[in-house]
Amino acid sequence: MKQTAYSSPRHANELSPIEGAFVKNPFAHRLTGLVALALAGLILGGCGKSEAPQAPASKSASVGHAGDTHAATEKPDAHEGEDDHGEAEPIKLSLEEIQADGIKIEDLAEQALSEQLVLTATIHPNQERITHVSPRVPGRIVKVEAKLGDLVKTGQTLAVLDSLEVGEAHSNYLQARSQHAVAKADFERAEKLHADEIIAQKDHQRAHAEYQKSKAALAAASDRLRMLGVSSASSSDGRAVSTFPLTTPFAGTVIEKHAILGELAQPDKSVFTVADLSSVWIEANLFEKDLAKARVGADASVTVAAYPGEVFKGQLTYIASVMDKETRTVQARVEIANTDGRMKPEMFATATINTTGTGDEKVVSKSLLVPSVAVVLMDGKPTVFVQDDDGFEPRGVTLGEKVGQGVVVEDGLKAGDRVVTAGAYTLKARIMKSQLGSGHGH
Repeated sequence: MKQTAYSSPRHANELSPIEGAFVKNPFAHRLTGLVALALAGLILGGCGKSEAPQAPASKSASVGHAGDTHAATEKPDAHEGEDDHGEAEPIKLSLEEIQADGIKIEDLAEQALSEQLVLTATIHPNQERITHVSPRVPGRIVKVEAKLGDLVKTGQTLAVLDSLEVGEAHSNYLQARSQHAVAKADFERAEKLHADEIIAQKDHQRAHAEYQKSKAALAAASDRLRMLGVSSASSSDGRAVSTFPLTTPFAGTVIEKHAILGELAQPDKSVFTVADLSSVWIEANLFEKDLAKARVGADASVTVAAYPGEVFKGQLTYIASVMDKETRTVQARVEIANTDGRMKPEMFATATINTTGTGDEKVVSKSLLVPSVAVVLMDGKPTVFVQDDDGFEPRGVTLGEKVGQGVVVEDGLKAGDRVVTAGAYTLKARIMKSQLGSGHGH
């Protein structure tokens, strides 16, 4: 029985190697299945390798063509949008709008430009036509007749002063005049009596001497009044007068006034300053390196910030003989007419001097010159507005050197173009406003 029991298990273990392995490792069957599936997948992948990639490629190609077609249809629209906003349309304005906006238009023409010196300057009164009015003797101001800024005529009274010295001088004059009248009458009587041989020769000579003495005393008293600036005929009732007028020696404008009622005026202090501003001096400093370029008599033009776009013509009338050792400059003077009085003393100015004078101007080139105020920046580029049949068109330009209040245009304009010389900023504002409006619409 034991032998049978022992031999039965051993018989059970006598299986085929595969079966034995299968029985001993139950996971081997599952692994074998997975390997078989993987091999089947590789075989199928190898069979469809030539066709499988074509489908994605064709799909990608169709998508790419579709994208290109879309880009072709969309891209022109994008460019059109850039053109709409990048290039502004001409502005059409009526005559009333042009006048209301202060727009000025000029035909552009070539100008001959010569070598020039541009100097910073200051306006001063013509020193040959300016006077500081003060009394010849101390006097108290009893009346002020001129105000600051008044236009006065030659000999016009600016103030009236009361002086003790003038009163004494006038009293002496009246006394001398009275003595002269008595001496004259005595001499005329003595001369008549001497002719009739009634008085002696010595009495006649004494009367004549007294007459001559009184005549000299009267002349001296009259000269004293004249030197004090007082007329000998100022008193009509025979009483001494101590007041006298303070007058201006020539016509001009009162630019300084120090006359205060009741104060004492002194000979060494100016009471009024009167200047003839019909011409003014523009004073500038020439650097040492520019001395050889400038000469007296050269044409010059002056501009001031108060009147942009306006040029005042004059001449270089003076170059100093001495150089300032600290600034290493020489004073130069341009004289210009100022009949309308718009050029005010102490204003800053820019003086442009032709270095070749008037008769033999050396022309460097002929260029197109526009006022600096005609140039505006649009999209960061210098732009000038030109008027044509369609309205006002902004046109980009290339700028050259600056000449006075103008600037040379090297490219973008041609002679004959109708250029906006005033009101360019108003036109720029209109364009920006229209572009902002169209942007909100999108």
